Amino acid sequence: MKDKIRVGLVYGGKSGEHEVSLLTAMAVIQAFDMNKYEIQPFYITKQGEWRSGPMLNGPVPNVAALTFQDGAEQAQSFALQPFFASLQPGDKAAISSVASASPAVGGSSQQIDVVLPLLHGTFGEDGTIQGLLEMANIAYAGAGVLASSVGMDKIMMKKVFAQEGLPQCVFRHFTKTQWEKDQAFFLMEIEISIGYPCFVKPANLGSSVGISKAQNRDELIAAIQTAFQFDRKVIVEENIDAREVEVAVLGNDDPKASVVGEIVSSNEFYDYKAKYIDGKSSMVIPAEIPQELSDHIRELAIRAFQAVDGSGLSRVDFFLRKEDNLVYINEINTMPGFTPYSMYPLLWKETGKSYRQLLDDLITLALQRHAEKQRLQYSFDVE
Repeated sequence: MKDKIRVGLVYGGKSGEHEVSLLTAMAVIQAFDMNKYEIQPFYITKQGEWRSGPMLNGPVPNVAALTFQDGAEQAQSFALQPFFASLQPGDKAAISSVASASPAVGGSSQQIDVVLPLLHGTFGEDGTIQGLLEMANIAYAGAGVLASSVGMDKIMMKKVFAQEGLPQCVFRHFTKTQWEKDQAFFLMEIEISIGYPCFVKPANLGSSVGISKAQNRDELIAAIQTAFQFDRKVIVEENIDAREVEVAVLGNDDPKASVVGEIVSSNEFYDYKAKYIDGKSSMVIPAEIPQELSDHIRELAIRAFQAVDGSGLSRVDFFLRKEDNLVYINEINTMPGFTPYSMYPLLWKETGKSYRQLLDDLITLALQRHAEKQRLQYSFDVE
């Protein structure tokens, strides 16, 4: 009988989205078909410390009832005490510990077959953990280094989308050094080219953390200062009176798009509170739009996925302008929220794919992509 596939589940991380990652990991660990898989949990603290728990062959009791009012403290109980290893940031053992659950880190000498990095935001969705796994030659699910880093950096992402000819709203961007040197110039440029209201965002962050809506110059300056608390680069975008619609994409070189869903936010815009706290935002799946428009948005989603060289999964977000149904691409998320109640799995559920099947597909896609890479030649001998 074929052995079960050993999945290394990496979650937590040094990110403003640490708690979101914990919620995703909780849901995924409950949903895996334990007749096919066994799970090796790897928890990364907010300080960047790696911790490994014992191999799992069944669901974790009462995980669904856990809440995370104190992320780091509660996460340790979820990460299945006792931990057998503690890897400090920068410790080279981190690579080998993920590559093989040795007795030092998990009581087993058997290799991990594939890693599922359920890390949102900085140091997880930006290509860093992907680079670590690439160097260790470990199969992993989701986007690669390039797609992850481009998808995380909103400025680079928009430049790639522009090259692809994807329609976008007007935006301006600058670094903290540039802002401090010539604040008056950037304020003038924003007011002339974008105007008020406008949105201010850190270039590298997700889950709407650090995003503000500015109605005037004072609010704009305050919003920029807030955004610089999270990143050295800031992007300012025009405000569009629009519906927010999203598409889930799944695949490698031949990706498929789900039905289109719509977010109806409880707040003025779909910020962190509206996403995760007040529970009042709603999802309309499928979105109530004409079929021709839905097909067009799904086509744009696949083009965006391919533009960044995506693989595995992504959620592509759009604005649908209310006055004329003109479509603008907002962003691509290479590791979207993945609880059963998140938009990405719900979009696929409506399209005909269950949460458990999604996990199966992601593991299969990861192993296929890794196998293809093993056939490549990485050295050249001169005769």
